[in-house]
Amino acid sequence: MIHASLSRLAADPLYAHGVGWWVLVANIVKVLVVFGALLVSVMLMIWFERKVISDMQARIGPNRTGPFGLLQSLADGIKLFFKEDLLPERADRLVFKLAPYLSIVPALIAFSIVPIGGVVTIAGHSFELQLADPPIGILLLLAMSSIAVYGVMLAGWSSGSKYPLLGSVRASAQMISYEAALGMTVIMVVLLTGSLSTRAIVDSQANTFFVSWNVIRLGLVPFFIFMIAITAELTRPPFDLVEAEQELVGGFNTEYSSIRFALFFLAEFMNVITMSAIIVTLFLGGPDGPVFHNFLPWLWPILWFMGKTLVFLFVYVWLRGALPRLRYDQLMDLGWKVLIPLSLGWTLLVAAVMVGHWWGVAVVAALAAGGGLLLRTVRVGAEREDATGDVVIRPDDPPRRLDRGEVTG
Repeated sequence: MIHASLSRLAADPLYAHGVGWWVLVANIVKVLVVFGALLVSVMLMIWFERKVISDMQARIGPNRTGPFGLLQSLADGIKLFFKEDLLPERADRLVFKLAPYLSIVPALIAFSIVPIGGVVTIAGHSFELQLADPPIGILLLLAMSSIAVYGVMLAGWSSGSKYPLLGSVRASAQMISYEAALGMTVIMVVLLTGSLSTRAIVDSQANTFFVSWNVIRLGLVPFFIFMIAITAELTRPPFDLVEAEQELVGGFNTEYSSIRFALFFLAEFMNVITMSAIIVTLFLGGPDGPVFHNFLPWLWPILWFMGKTLVFLFVYVWLRGALPRLRYDQLMDLGWKVLIPLSLGWTLLVAAVMVGHWWGVAVVAALAAGGGLLLRTVRVGAEREDATGDVVIRPDDPPRRLDRGEVTG
């Protein structure tokens, strides 16, 4: 008999009677299932993205390999696996080979803390539909997102070529710039929930469907900040400056081929799936939703979780097909001048409201005054920049750096 419930227990009931052979077998099975499901999800995600974008552009998309082209991703993976694995002459061999794993392993570990369903009982043994629920789950998520930066940076540096190095520096600067806004939104969720455990965060949003979801309780703004920041963190369009081929040849992975390139490709799409699941967990109640107790009650939380995650996967594909790539200065302006001040101010507001309503009113007044001064500073700077006009640089002038708005002639 299988029984499911979304009620929170003190800990994973799998460990309630100590650690024995059943616990070991259950954990091995859970690891294999999660790893296999992620690999299959990546294949389907690549197919899904190509199909949706082709529909948006009035094209057919993959349709030859397998029914509806479903096996096209598998065929591409087999092709990459058997291609020649090149190693640049000037590359650092150890770091060059290690970098792809520093990109894909964080994506796997980050997904391990995502609650997929409730508590299930099989053959008298109960366990959570979650690979791991450490008490510092959110900190583990932030740590994994930081480690992924090393994979990108080391990949470009170890190639022994200046073009991948430039691409890795640009990618690292982009990912680090949006870490602050990302961390602030996570702090808001932790303040509201009072726990770093992802299971506790999900349970704090359960049983009222939609009304108690963090996206509502935090006032929508943190949700959109997190969505924008994580999109830039994943280097997904319109923030895909990492692969601006017309400027940087191919980015940090220019010198990679065969299975090592496939690992970067796999990590990119796996991160999209993982972070979509994280968004659902932090803001949309995870597997929370109406359950029909008379028909497979254990299945409905899983379906709710998968449905919410699929919505965000479609949004990522939609953004890729609809929006042009930002310039690098626009990318940095959005991160440093908009998202970081906004996330910091909203964090202060959430903390003040939790202390008392009058504290919230005082913080709103202070933020309004500070925001007005900040906007005035930005406007004055823009007016002074416009007042200088276009500066013409003549061929006989000494070389110097061109600022925005300057032209050569």
